[in-house]
Amino acid sequence: MKLSLSLFFFIVVKVSVANVTLPSVFSDHMVLQQQEEVKFWGWASPNETITISPTWTDEVYTTNANNQAHWELLLNTPEYGGPYSIKITGNNEILLEDIFIGEVWLCSGQSNMEMSASWGIDNGDIEVSKAQHPQIRFFTVPKKSAKVPQDNLPAHWKVCSPESMENSSAVAYFFATKLRKELKDVPIGLIISAWGGTPAEVWIPKETIENDSLLTAAANKLTPVIWGPIEPARAYNAMINPLVNYVLAGTLWYQGEANTGSKVYEKTLEGLIDSWRQSWGRDFPFYFVQIAPYQYGEDNFNGVEIRDAQRRVVDNVPNTGMVVISDVSPVNDIHPKDKKSVGERLAKLALKNHYRIIDDLVESPFFKGVVFNKDKAIISFGYAEGLYVKDKKSMFEIAGKDEEFFPAAISIKGESIVISSKKVKDPKYVRFAWGNTSKSNLFNRANLPASSFTTLR
Repeated sequence: MKLSLSLFFFIVVKVSVANVTLPSVFSDHMVLQQQEEVKFWGWASPNETITISPTWTDEVYTTNANNQAHWELLLNTPEYGGPYSIKITGNNEILLEDIFIGEVWLCSGQSNMEMSASWGIDNGDIEVSKAQHPQIRFFTVPKKSAKVPQDNLPAHWKVCSPESMENSSAVAYFFATKLRKELKDVPIGLIISAWGGTPAEVWIPKETIENDSLLTAAANKLTPVIWGPIEPARAYNAMINPLVNYVLAGTLWYQGEANTGSKVYEKTLEGLIDSWRQSWGRDFPFYFVQIAPYQYGEDNFNGVEIRDAQRRVVDNVPNTGMVVISDVSPVNDIHPKDKKSVGERLAKLALKNHYRIIDDLVESPFFKGVVFNKDKAIISFGYAEGLYVKDKKSMFEIAGKDEEFFPAAISIKGESIVISSKKVKDPKYVRFAWGNTSKSNLFNRANLPASSFTTLR
């Protein structure tokens, strides 16, 4: 009897002593944000003592798991470098190796962010063969959905090689290679969490949508599809929430095609940006790609309306930026194959606005406003040095209070454009490149195209 009780007690004690465990985002080959107070977290037995010993310092960090079997610690990271190792000790020991300190970017959206060289990109075979960059690391999140927020996901960090690059986000890869070139070989960590064909609503926390009647109404209009979820928060819960608190330099976003037809995409994207920043507790930079011209059905402006909504977000939300890609995208392919131009344009935004190491003109001409003077409209632009029309053909239109638009003659005056039409004596509205497949022909000296826009909303 005594032997049985002793054996039972021994088994209970063994079961109650759990091993310290980590979420999958902490693994070999990871990149941690440089010169930051980064958070580590995981699980262990309640009150179990956890110590973390990184090799970049002699400091040892210690804490105890709480009564929910959860623990977290803040570690100070140095300037970029590596490789380092990190030892985590509790009732067991975990050794993480080949760790670099550098810059970490979250890359999200739908298929154009997900699209890899294996899908068929311009010069794909050549780019794959050159993709030996051991200080670029990929953490690609698999497609998963969940009704409630999750605390972990099945993925691990991979070193950039021709094999890993071929099946990772091409936009993210070209962004990283441009950063490394200009930042003098700082390691880059790319967390890629994307799902083709998904509307923005699935990437937004449920409470953000439920607390906004406009977003709720838009979400209720989404039509089920066979290739992914359309319910609010389903991708956020499974593919973003487990990453919250992993310190980032910023976020890249390429999405919008699945929201064509929405009349409130401006508010939807703003809600996504604000909710992610609130989740992380950081106003990190958020750079995104304007969707390319494409024929979204007949007799509608569904595509160009999304492009215009994206343009307005940059005006409304601080620390954001948008790249326009109408010049490198055919109108008959919803998955443009020139991903290098896209990634490098995003990188230039980051290098100028976040890292502040370049001062070139890297932005597209940006609509600032319009003033009406008798029968003329004077349209002003930002980032408009060297403004020119590539084929001398006007894509501007002008309308009176009846909202009927007519083609307009144009005259470039420095960084402004004066337009008019004999059919409109008292103009009230203007628009430019206003069509789903309209490719901008207005450029600045950096040969970057202006966004389509309208003043009629």
